[in-house]
Amino acid sequence: MNKLACLSGRFGRPGIVFIGVAALWWLITRYGAFLGAETRRDQILLLILLSLGLLFVCYLPVMKKYVQELTYRRRARKEQRLPDDEERLAQTPPRYVTVQDIRHTLRRQYGRFWGRKIRILLITGTASEVELLTPGLTEQFWQEEQGTLLLWGGEPSQPENADWLAALRRLRYRPADGIVWVTSGLSETLSAPLTEDALDRVSRAVSSCCERLGWRLPLYVWSLQESPDERGRITQPVGCLLPAECSSDKLKAQLQAMLPGLVAQGIQQICCAPRYYFLLSLAERFRRNIDAVVEPLSVLLRPYRQLLLAGIVFSPATVGGERSVRHRWRMDNRWEALPETVQQLPVRLQPSRTGHNWRRSLAVMAAILMMAQGTGMVVSFLANRSLVAEVQEQIRPAQNQQLSPAERLQALLNLQKSLARLQYREEHGAPWYLRAGMNQNADLLAVVMPLYAQNAHLLLRDAAAAHLEQQLRTFIRLPPDSPQRGKMAKAAYDQLRLYLMLAQPQHMEPAWFSRTLMREWPQRDGVSAVFWQANGPTLLAYYASGIITHPQWKLTADEELVSQSRTLLLRHLGTQNSDAMLYQKMLARVAHQFADMRLTDMTGDTDVSRLFFTDEVVPGMFTRQAWEEAVLPSIDTVINERREEMDWVLTDGRQKAPSPVSPEALRQRLTTRYFADFGNAWLNFLNSLHLRKAQMLSDVTEQLTLMADVRQSPLVALMNTLAVQGRTGQPREAVTDSLVKSARNLLSQEKQPVAVPESRLHGPLATTFGPVLALMDNQNNSADMLNLQTYLTRVTQVRLRLQQIAGSSDPQAMMQMLAQTVLQGKSVDLTDTRDYGSLTAAGLGQEWYGFGQTVFVRPMEQAWQQVLTPAAESLNARWRTAVVDGWNNAFSGRYPFKNVSSDASLPLLAKYLNTDTGRIARFLQNNLSGVLHREGSRWVPDTINTRGLTFNPAFLKAINTLSEIADVAFTTGNAGLHFELRPGTAAGVMQTTLITDNQKLIYVNQMPVWKRFTWPADTEAPGASLSWVSTQAGTRQYADLPGSWGLIRLLEMARRKAAPGVASGWSLSWQAQDGRMLNYTLRTEAGEGPLVLLKLRNFVLPETVFELSGTSAFTGNDEDAGDTVEETD
Repeated sequence: MNKLACLSGRFGRPGIVFIGVAALWWLITRYGAFLGAETRRDQILLLILLSLGLLFVCYLPVMKKYVQELTYRRRARKEQRLPDDEERLAQTPPRYVTVQDIRHTLRRQYGRFWGRKIRILLITGTASEVELLTPGLTEQFWQEEQGTLLLWGGEPSQPENADWLAALRRLRYRPADGIVWVTSGLSETLSAPLTEDALDRVSRAVSSCCERLGWRLPLYVWSLQESPDERGRITQPVGCLLPAECSSDKLKAQLQAMLPGLVAQGIQQICCAPRYYFLLSLAERFRRNIDAVVEPLSVLLRPYRQLLLAGIVFSPATVGGERSVRHRWRMDNRWEALPETVQQLPVRLQPSRTGHNWRRSLAVMAAILMMAQGTGMVVSFLANRSLVAEVQEQIRPAQNQQLSPAERLQALLNLQKSLARLQYREEHGAPWYLRAGMNQNADLLAVVMPLYAQNAHLLLRDAAAAHLEQQLRTFIRLPPDSPQRGKMAKAAYDQLRLYLMLAQPQHMEPAWFSRTLMREWPQRDGVSAVFWQANGPTLLAYYASGIITHPQWKLTADEELVSQSRTLLLRHLGTQNSDAMLYQKMLARVAHQFADMRLTDMTGDTDVSRLFFTDEVVPGMFTRQAWEEAVLPSIDTVINERREEMDWVLTDGRQKAPSPVSPEALRQRLTTRYFADFGNAWLNFLNSLHLRKAQMLSDVTEQLTLMADVRQSPLVALMNTLAVQGRTGQPREAVTDSLVKSARNLLSQEKQPVAVPESRLHGPLATTFGPVLALMDNQNNSADMLNLQTYLTRVTQVRLRLQQIAGSSDPQAMMQMLAQTVLQGKSVDLTDTRDYGSLTAAGLGQEWYGFGQTVFVRPMEQAWQQVLTPAAESLNARWRTAVVDGWNNAFSGRYPFKNVSSDASLPLLAKYLNTDTGRIARFLQNNLSGVLHREGSRWVPDTINTRGLTFNPAFLKAINTLSEIADVAFTTGNAGLHFELRPGTAAGVMQTTLITDNQKLIYVNQMPVWKRFTWPADTEAPGASLSWVSTQAGTRQYADLPGSWGLIRLLEMARRKAAPGVASGWSLSWQAQDGRMLNYTLRTEAGEGPLVLLKLRNFVLPETVFELSGTSAFTGNDEDAGDTVEETD
């Protein structure tokens, strides 16, 4: 209710409207740019439109109600529910019409500002009592006389007239100056005494009236007293004004203070006429029973009622107060008891608005704003004055030519900082303390900028131009054949570009200019290197930015110098570094526009994770989509920029650049470089593919099934992706042909498993992708041509064979049979497919090595491994049964395998070591001929058929050792070899005697000769002995070793080394017991001769052929050993 009251006041609503419009204008000026209102005209138009829109919304309910009433009235007339002419109906003017009459009457009588010249009192009470005081007021509603306007406020006991009170709110800013309650309840005879209930009703009525009016008004109690006819008596005001927060005691004191005056004036009047005793009777009543007046009024003084009881007036009824003129009344001296203006009342009893006082708030806000504006102007004046003084102090040293260059540059730097601050404030607005109508930012900037330019031209532009001219002349003066020209061409190009930027501001690039000029001009004369390196970039960058907006600062260039520099640079400019820079710039533009391609993106909806995996990705900028949508346009953009650069740096627009630096040649180089990186990116990704490891035969079968399924194969999907990506950059004619063939293949998809076009390429990626896409050419079915379809067909055959094995009654036996077939050197479909895959991978070339191994080789190797693993276990068992067990039974615990006295049987050893018919040779030929073959005297594994198997290194070493022994000592099938011995001299030795199998060699220091020996010789007493005769003793025995292996035992005891000057010879030395050496020279017919048998010492024949613990890794090249692994999380 209070809000409605304050809004309906004369100044409240305009104030709110003004504040709302101001807030709306602030929002438009701050955020109008988002709505396209950037200029002041657009902002004003937007404000008008929004205001009209809000006005329409506010009055929409009123318009709606009016339309509804009009519609209802028309419909009622059509239905003849209302008469056509309604003038016969009595029309009661609304209350606001009466208020308008009052306003017009008072304006005509008192002028436009009548509201400040009259006193308005709202009279309330019972109609009969009000008529006793102001005759005719209850009927006429208002009466005016001598600047006092009386308004009828209704009876307190009756419901309030809301329309009348609402209309009165529009009469004046303050509808009334007070409320007068006319009552006869305080008299002794006119009416019954006032009860507390009656006073409570009066209090509520007065409070409700104040709320309706929107003002808390002072209340005056007008007590009508009984009195005889006192016509002709001079009336006087009888009453008192009460203080604020008046209590019953204060009221009583006020009434008692009236007694002397009442008695004095009453005596005077009664002296004139005895019937004028009103004042004396009132004084007598106060003296006799004043509490009868105080007690009823004390109810209105209670704090919780919040009534502004301002005074009490006592008077008899008005006699003869009727006027013949309507809205007029007779005003006498009694009304002087009420104050003429509200300012005569105490502050707390003066009228005040209910709710928030918008007028006072606006006044306070206006005062605060005025004070803030005044303070802001003072602060702004001081701040602007300080700013001007600061700039003046910075200009003086910059203009002082007697200072050193470093000092002038420091002053210029300080001035530059101030200018930058002024420019920023000009663009974004000055700080609040510089505004308030005193802002000198724009004027100061306009004055200081020419002064800065004058000093910057001398200290920066001219100095830089002189340095660049010197450098360019140095470059020009170089001899024509000097190698320095080529080395300095790039630096000279940058120097020329810097020089032309000063002369042509439209080409200025501030960041590049400052960075490059500091590199070309690291040291300045008269300035310390530390100062120049620290502040030079800032000085140059700011001047470069300023010359763009001030073209009049440009330098007058030396045209002859520029022409000569251009001619030499066009001849010597190298493009390698510039190409790299432009290439990186081009890639930077498209690097983040496309997502990286992962393996799952290339294989579509197929389940590639079951077959291949990799952590690598193909960068998004190296895809066909990136080339067509971004890279190609980016190259064009770079070329255009380069062409522009060539136009303004190296050419003057009239001469054409030579072909090495022409934009067309640059386009070709950038394209070639991009497709080189394109191919490398795809090669790195594809070569990083790994095959998912299969643990069981069923896993291998599932992988092969998935690989060969033309509709769900990740390999087919990957190859189709390569077919698309490999044609990136292909000429339009070739692309059109491939699209037609693609459509043709799609129509015959049932007959052609791989839905790809012909693989012949004509684009820039033909060299890189050609080998892979050649596999997808299904039109050439020549037996010599490898293709993917044939490979997948062979994979299907292998898969069917493995499924047949897995579905048999004894899968283990069938796998062993299949493996044994291969180990015996026979060909099967699995090895054929493996060989086909190896051939296909080899045909891709070294660049595609990783991809070829993963896709075409390792799937078959993995399948082959699953077959060979159980076969290897079986073969190891057969080796132990067929060879090792018999070997150990025959030779374990005998010499030379152990250092014991019993000898191994040479005939039995020959049965094992015979090259053709020996047990070991027959086992290897019958069981391992497919994976092991003989090269000379050595057994060598087959690197193809042993894929997936690991030979026991000890096994290979053992059989090669035995093979070497067999080739020397068992050439005829049985043990037998021939060799020659020649004795040698020794100090202190007169004679040596060597006997082996009854073959003697006696030496008595004569000329030594060779003697031929045979081992073993046919004798009944085999063995070997050695004796000597020294110069100090007789014959002594060195060793006597009986048995077939006696010679080998004797050779084991000798010191052996190659004999110099003797082919196939060894020097043998035995140290006798007396320390003398017994020397002989051995010459063999084959190999090491009898010494080869010493390799049997402590020889152990391995029990396994293959190592089963390492079968999980392929035994290929070392670089491939870890390619087929489980992917770890």
